[in-house]
Amino acid sequence: MTASTLTRRATFTRFAAAVALSAASFLPAHAATPIKFQLDWRFEGPSALFLYPVAKGYFSQAGLDVTVDAGNGSGGTVTRIASGSYDLGLADMAALMEFHANNPDAPNKPVAIMMVYNNTPAAAFALKSSSIKSPADMAGKKLGAPVFDAGRKAWPIFAKANKVGPVTWVSMDPSLRETMLARGDIDVITGFSFTSMLNLEARGVKPADIVSFPYAQYGVKLYGNAIIASPKILKENPEAVKAFLKAFAKGTKEVLLKPEAGIETVKARDGIINVDLETRRLKMAIAQVINSPDARAEGFGQVKLPRLSLMASQVADAFNTKTRINPDAVWTPAFLPSAAELNVLPAVK
Repeated sequence: MTASTLTRRATFTRFAAAVALSAASFLPAHAATPIKFQLDWRFEGPSALFLYPVAKGYFSQAGLDVTVDAGNGSGGTVTRIASGSYDLGLADMAALMEFHANNPDAPNKPVAIMMVYNNTPAAAFALKSSSIKSPADMAGKKLGAPVFDAGRKAWPIFAKANKVGPVTWVSMDPSLRETMLARGDIDVITGFSFTSMLNLEARGVKPADIVSFPYAQYGVKLYGNAIIASPKILKENPEAVKAFLKAFAKGTKEVLLKPEAGIETVKARDGIINVDLETRRLKMAIAQVINSPDARAEGFGQVKLPRLSLMASQVADAFNTKTRINPDAVWTPAFLPSAAELNVLPAVK
């Protein structure tokens, strides 16, 4: 073979490689897996747990195209995932249990796959002027909350644990709940601890004038909000679900250490939020239900089956469900990240 032949062959090889590289540049990149995520409520401080990993690119780095939408209550989140409108979401475990028990033949019942709020945020609130100093003092009083409020639905559990006599319930829109308590129209309200407390302050009530009874501190050891998933995505794309939880845990660890950075991502999504207020709300949520003593004892993201079983029984009784609740049907740890990746809770100062 002559030198000129070798030169022509080398030139052709380089040309062919260049053509192949150029053609490859026009080929579509491997598409990220789309995941639609539904929050339990509107964009507030705790939403940072999900908006932060989106903004930081942790989901996209895991090969996921995650969209996060606001919600209007845990019940709505559960039903939307059951309908197939969303793949994953954040919802109260009690609401998930209620759906399972009242829709035993539903074909696509969501399943909880990671615990976020180890304790229920439900609490009862009164004003000091009402002379209510203990749960027992609420007997015979007028209580107010929306009919779907988690604290109202779990009231029978709270009342039994604290030996509270009969009360009278008044229903209202969520936007009126704290206003009616501040005006004296009702004696007690139920709501999320980090929501109603701040809403009362926004209506001119001084913190020193508020009496609160967090359910978790008064004998009610219900789990709170968990990430729930459609059985369809669990079956068809389990690796995407695992990747989501891993990226979420990574983002959560950073938000817990620097809540202010997390709130920046909420502000970017909803420009009208009060940054100072939502930063307080996030910090309250972290202290009360995310990095609580129970969460540190059990481990972030996880549940203890005896406690879950007790909750299932309590919810069935309190909510008067059509069927009993099978705790094994509402929860699976199969998609959780490793213990090291779930080690996200900061030390308590």
